[in-house]
Amino acid sequence: MTAKHSILILGSGGREHALAWKIAQSPLLKDLHITPGNGGTESLATQVSIAVNDFEAIANYCILHTIDIILVGPEDPLVNGIADYFAEKHPDIYIFGPNQIAAQLEGSKDFSKQFMQRHNIPTAKYETFTKGEENKAFDFLETMQAPYVLKADGLAAGKGVLIISDLEEAKRNVNEMLDGKFGAASEKLVIEEFLDGIEVSYFAMCDGTGFTLLPEAKDYKRIGEGDTGLNTGGMGAVSPVPFAQGAFTQKVIDQVIQPTVEGLKQDGINYVGFLFFGLIKVNNEPMVIEYNCRMGDPETEVVLPRLKSDLLEAILLAREMRINSYQMDISNQTASTVIAVSGGYPEAYEKGKIIQLPEVSHKRIIFHAGTKKVENKTQTSGGRVLAFTGLGENINEALSNSFQMAEQTSFEGMYYRTDIGKDLQ
Repeated sequence: MTAKHSILILGSGGREHALAWKIAQSPLLKDLHITPGNGGTESLATQVSIAVNDFEAIANYCILHTIDIILVGPEDPLVNGIADYFAEKHPDIYIFGPNQIAAQLEGSKDFSKQFMQRHNIPTAKYETFTKGEENKAFDFLETMQAPYVLKADGLAAGKGVLIISDLEEAKRNVNEMLDGKFGAASEKLVIEEFLDGIEVSYFAMCDGTGFTLLPEAKDYKRIGEGDTGLNTGGMGAVSPVPFAQGAFTQKVIDQVIQPTVEGLKQDGINYVGFLFFGLIKVNNEPMVIEYNCRMGDPETEVVLPRLKSDLLEAILLAREMRINSYQMDISNQTASTVIAVSGGYPEAYEKGKIIQLPEVSHKRIIFHAGTKKVENKTQTSGGRVLAFTGLGENINEALSNSFQMAEQTSFEGMYYRTDIGKDLQ
C-alpha cells in the first residue's frame, strides 16, 4: 500500500473531528477534505460547505479534487442512500459506509428487530404498531411490566426513545407518537420490554465479507448527574470498559457480532462500513438494544485515541475485502471524554458564545463538535460544543486530564457533567 489517497469526510461533529484527527496521521494520506466540518477541523483538512445529503454536489467536488474515498460520519446520508448513489454513478469513488438497505439496521427499529429475531440474536421482546392500532398497542403494554420502552421506528436525532414508568402515561405517548410527535419517524412505533442491566457499545469495521473489532466504550446519555434528566446525544464516554473484557467480549463476538455479520450475508445484504452494537449486559449475558450504521458520538472520541493502527490502512483493506485479516493494535491506555454543552441543551439554547480554550497535549485532546470560527475566534454553534478527551494509564488519570481541560475552558452558559466515568472508578 504505497499509493496515497485523497479522502473526504462527511459531517460536522466531534465524531468527524476525531475521524479527521486519526486519518490525518496516516502516511497513506495524500490530502484530506471535510464537509461541512467545524471550528476544530479546519486545521486538519480542507473545509468546504456542502450539505451531507447533496450527493450530486459531493460527487462534483470529489471529481474536481480527485478524491477516491468518502468516509461518512452521520447516519442521515447513509439511510438516504449515498452508497447506492455512488455505486451506480461513480463506482470508482469508494464509500466507507453501508448501502440504503444495510443502513436500515439503524434507520428502522422494526427492520432491525425482525433481523435479530430471524438470526437468533439476543434482544428484548417487542411488537410494532402503526396508526389505527392504538388499542392493540395498549393491550400489549398491559402484558408488560413497567417501565415501558417506546421507540420511534425511524431516525429521530437520538430523541425517539421514551422510557416511561406509568402505564397511563405510556398509553398517552403511544397516541402522541402515532399522531406524529416525532414526525415521519414515529409513523411506526416499536414497544419493547425494558432490560435491566448496564450498557456498553461495541464497534466493528465491516467489508461485506468479514469484520475487525475496534475498542469498546461506555457512554453517558442523560443531561444530569447520576444519569438523570433528559436524553442527549451523549455527555461523555470511557474506553476500555472494565466489565466488558475477556469472556464477556467473547460472548459478544459469538452471540452478537458474528451472527449479525453472517445474518447480513445470508439475507443478501452487503454491509460495508462501521457497525455499532448498542448492548446491555443482563445477568452477564449480552443483549442488543440497537444497531447504528456508523460510529457513535461521543464514543468515537475515546475509541480512536486508543487505536494505534492506521485507520486509513484498515479502510483500504476493507476496499479490497481483506478486513478480516486485519488485527487492530489497541493501546492499553484508558481514554475518557467529557462533553461541554450549551446552556439549555438538549432543549432550546443560544449560539454564538465566544469560547476560551486551554492548552492541549498528547494526553489532552479537544475534539470540536458545535463550534465555528468567526474572525479567528471560536464560537459555539450547536448544543454539544466540545469533547475533552483525556488519556491515562488508568481511568483516574484519564478523567483527571478530561476534567482539567473542562475546568480551563469557558463560554457563557457552558455545562458539563462532573460524574462521567465515576461509576467505573
